Amino acid sequence: MSETVLQPRLYVALDFADPRLVDPFVDRLNPGDCGLKVGKELFTRGGPDLVRRLVHQGFPVFLDLKFHDIPHTVEQACKAACDLGVRLVNVHAMGGRAMMAAARRAVPQSADSTALIAVTVLTSMDQSTLVEVGITRPLAEQVSMLASLAQQEGLDGVVCSAWEANRMREIFTQPVPAIVTPGIRPTGTALDDQSRVMTPSEAILAGATSIVVGRPITRAPDPAEVVSDILASMSSSD
Repeated sequence: MSETVLQPRLYVALDFADPRLVDPFVDRLNPGDCGLKVGKELFTRGGPDLVRRLVHQGFPVFLDLKFHDIPHTVEQACKAACDLGVRLVNVHAMGGRAMMAAARRAVPQSADSTALIAVTVLTSMDQSTLVEVGITRPLAEQVSMLASLAQQEGLDGVVCSAWEANRMREIFTQPVPAIVTPGIRPTGTALDDQSRVMTPSEAILAGATSIVVGRPITRAPDPAEVVSDILASMSSSD
């Protein structure tokens, strides 16, 4: 497997319902400090032009649409994501081998292109949630099983809880895996709708290569200051 595309240590989740709020917010950030995560709501409202604009401004963009469909559809969607110039795109590992293989065909493997990672189990889910949808395997085993499938199909890494990051480093043995952990909350901030959380420094110590932080930054009076504080806390954990 080729070297994974270099990822920023911090992605800021742009969890805005109104695309018009994005530019004033992003103007307060430095592209050299962080990447930006565009999820389903913002992409649905703002479309690919918004993503192109962020890429043009120099930000590494994580297009977090969690593709999960028949293999051909996912392959074409991943090609479209690459055409936008995003740094990172993801699929749901629950889509299975054939779907992940199709996604891998669509995303070239090189150190200067888009990285392809798989979602294992959402950080908002716990054991009781898995049981509700018919999965009785222990949560940690479910994450490891799905990550192993993704590794076998040549994906570059995973989205997972920081609680599973160390195990992901054991599964993904390439020199620079992408282990992206949402559900990160700086000390003293609200958990919101996340169940399995860590602080930024804890996540890095646990094995994460990149973290995703949303509301603690997007709702802050000085977002750049919060970004700086988070980066400093991660550096202290190196």
